[in-house]
Amino acid sequence: MLFVILLIIIEVVTLIVLKEHFSRNSKVLYHIIITFHILLSIWLWILIIGINTYTGYADTSFNIWSRMNLNGMITAVVFPRIVVIVFHFTGKFLKRKNGGYYRSLTNTGTAIAIVIFSLFAHGTLAGRFNFKTEEIKIRIRNLNPSLDGLRIVQLSDVHLSGFHHHKSLLKEVMKKIAGYNPDFIINTGDFVTCGWREFEGFDTILASAKGRYGNFAVFGNHDSGSYLPVRTDSALIANTLRMNEMMYSSGYYILNDEHTIVNVNGAMVAMIGVTTGGTHPDIIHGDLGKAMYGLESADLRIFLCHDPNQWEEDVTGKTDIELTLAGHTHGMQLGILTRKVRWSPSQYFYPHWNGLYSKGDQQLYVNRGLGVLAIPVRIWMPPEISVIELQAE
Repeated sequence: MLFVILLIIIEVVTLIVLKEHFSRNSKVLYHIIITFHILLSIWLWILIIGINTYTGYADTSFNIWSRMNLNGMITAVVFPRIVVIVFHFTGKFLKRKNGGYYRSLTNTGTAIAIVIFSLFAHGTLAGRFNFKTEEIKIRIRNLNPSLDGLRIVQLSDVHLSGFHHHKSLLKEVMKKIAGYNPDFIINTGDFVTCGWREFEGFDTILASAKGRYGNFAVFGNHDSGSYLPVRTDSALIANTLRMNEMMYSSGYYILNDEHTIVNVNGAMVAMIGVTTGGTHPDIIHGDLGKAMYGLESADLRIFLCHDPNQWEEDVTGKTDIELTLAGHTHGMQLGILTRKVRWSPSQYFYPHWNGLYSKGDQQLYVNRGLGVLAIPVRIWMPPEISVIELQAE
């Protein structure tokens, strides 16, 4: 209730500021601004009312999509309004003796608000659907000749609820993936944001792309039910069972702290995977020792984990795993990616946040995710499809 009251106050005060600052100049501009303001407010309140009157399951795609969009509106609309209010009334405070206000301050606040809104609007309407294919060649020492040129397509962090109204786009992505003729399709987790119900209707879409030698996946921490509103033992067990069913119906072989051997033209490839649970910063890694138990020999070992931090904790210098694939970071959905500059606030939490890393003969590739989490936006951090080709060194 306090949140709703605060939003109403911001609405009213913003209208007062807009009238005081713009109505004395161009009437046409003033009415355009007010109309735009009202349209944004209508959508904001549709989301608020819809969420507060919703009585269904918390982990449906619609509910998660609605809440994510509300977060986006608060960030892209409400926060910029607060900026304008603060700058305007700072100007009034500074001129309290003489009356009036500093128009330059209100103009500055308005300019900042427009920049913030524009960045988020572009990141929401275009940035998060700017799917970028990263083609990576990874050289493996003493790679079996039968595996030279092996092609892996990696997906991660799809967060299906973000495609609630964009299933056609996800279908196009899967069609694109199939066109790469992958030997393996690997998904390193976070199919969903909250629970298994988000998956409904998406399994057939995901199943439309198949690797020549199979599709393999692991649970991310969101898949494990870490963000369910009710996390009783029975709820978590039920979620795990249904997630396994939905991932399987999507065409994936699920690696729950286990491994399997795949014969590729006579070469033995070990697919090793662990589950991930918990919430940041208390991420719980699956048992790699258990996953590798009984694995005697293989021509290539590929480790599927969700959190890239597990690579240094459990893999490097401790195992003979040649290639690890991870996701989880999203590149924090914000940053700069050019040939010369690669920066994201994600790097302050994850030393290996996107791209290829190596230590000795062991290598890690981190996918920055296909979907969005919390806020439906990607600002200069495009969603990724990784096409990895293995080469003999």
